[in-house]
Amino acid sequence: MDTLLLEMQHITKTFPGVRALHDVNLQVRPGEIHAIVGENGAGKSTLMNILSGVYPASTFDGEILVHGKPCQFHTIKESEEQGIVIIHQELALVPYLTIAENMFLGNEQGRIFSIDWDKTYSRSDELLALVGLEESSKTIIKDIGVGKQQLVEIAKALAKNVKVLILDEPTASLNDTEAKKLLDLLLQFKERGMTSILISHKLNEVSYIADRITVIRDGEVITTMDKTEEAFDENKIIKAMVGRNISDRFPKRNAKIGQVSLEVEHWTAYHPLYEGKKVCEDINLKLHKGEVVGISGLMGAGRTEFAMSLFGKSYGRNISGTLRINGKEVQLNSVKSAIQNKLAYVTEDRKGNGLILSKSIMQNTTLAKLDAISKYQVIDPDLELKVSKEMNEKLHTKCSSVLEDVNNLSGGNQQKVLLSKWIFAEPDILLLDEPTRGIDVGAKYEIYCIINQLAEEGKSILFISSEMPEILGICDRIYVLSEGKIVGEMLGSEASQEKIMKCIVQNQKGDQLP
Repeated sequence: MDTLLLEMQHITKTFPGVRALHDVNLQVRPGEIHAIVGENGAGKSTLMNILSGVYPASTFDGEILVHGKPCQFHTIKESEEQGIVIIHQELALVPYLTIAENMFLGNEQGRIFSIDWDKTYSRSDELLALVGLEESSKTIIKDIGVGKQQLVEIAKALAKNVKVLILDEPTASLNDTEAKKLLDLLLQFKERGMTSILISHKLNEVSYIADRITVIRDGEVITTMDKTEEAFDENKIIKAMVGRNISDRFPKRNAKIGQVSLEVEHWTAYHPLYEGKKVCEDINLKLHKGEVVGISGLMGAGRTEFAMSLFGKSYGRNISGTLRINGKEVQLNSVKSAIQNKLAYVTEDRKGNGLILSKSIMQNTTLAKLDAISKYQVIDPDLELKVSKEMNEKLHTKCSSVLEDVNNLSGGNQQKVLLSKWIFAEPDILLLDEPTRGIDVGAKYEIYCIINQLAEEGKSILFISSEMPEILGICDRIYVLSEGKIVGEMLGSEASQEKIMKCIVQNQKGDQLP
């Protein structure tokens, strides 16, 4: 048996009313990439927060061993002293500081009251070169993209002499090219002897990079798979994750497509800050009742900007064009007017713009339609409780109570609360922006079923996603967006990844012509 670098033995962690982990055992070998997968709420992040000292030793039962020696981490600093560094899904960078200042924040170079800036910047540049970033360490963080910020986080970990690098959903906000670059970087680090623990919902990435995979379900370890013993099988991984076979990733739908519900003509919007920059240009689009229409495109294509500009002009300026709902031209100049015209926008940023995390499931569910639970402008608490319970049951949201704070829920269940909020508003048209981002395959399937149900009820769905298999799997028609313009339209039954990419590439080539 290989010498173990790290062991977690009989880990049990309980939150008020919820047992997050029960008797979990994890073994990590030196120099391996060990993936941890499971549904949202399975306990993956909780386990890694214990390992990295986010949850102090006194708050859980069980033992952590590093090189066979018991360790108790009461702070993050103590785990980092053992070379264990975690990079959370939500990046912990200060936007208005330089790359170097972020990399050595709390780990400053120099004496107690004097920072050695020459050493700080020169060391930062060395580490940036290791992760493949060409930017100067004096660059402000806000001036680089999310993919490069993720690499800065890794360089920041390297500055702490990391031995075990923990990455929680590191590619969730990255496009395919950026994600591949990050995974290849981890493989390079593996060749140099670094150990990595990767939490991810993207099974193709896990299969590509991991040496072993541990599956956690409902707070317990179900199995650990070893690539040297047997090639990874995605269907086996999924079955272990959700406790059942999912023979088809995308449920069948029997919706009947009806009349045109939404019609957009010559829609153009400009960037709110940069004078003269168009984020949407002459977009023409139709959406029918009972139809799921996808918008596909690369990151930065303008998909979110377009959806938000439709939703009460909540993004952009100098917006022009015609918008018709059920054949009637409308002017939606505010979010309130959009909601009144039966339009809903489910944001891609559920934590920042979609939900109030410190409030209960009940309060979030009713937020978009308070008049439905009010009498004489006073909220009826009994009615609010009743309808939120009904929505909770309808979407099968896992929680101890609708009075529980949204912040305590897993990502998939937070997404269900966000959908509940807008379904309760009784829209006829839903603009869904990356509705399955950062959630596991089982929760995705449930979201797809909800979308199908809405379509069968006659709702119209505009579905934005960066995942092409998802677009191809659930959409009746697909528009391809590139650089703010529609560059292709095709039936879902006739579409393919190659056809979509061909539309994008041809448009980009056309832009380069003299």
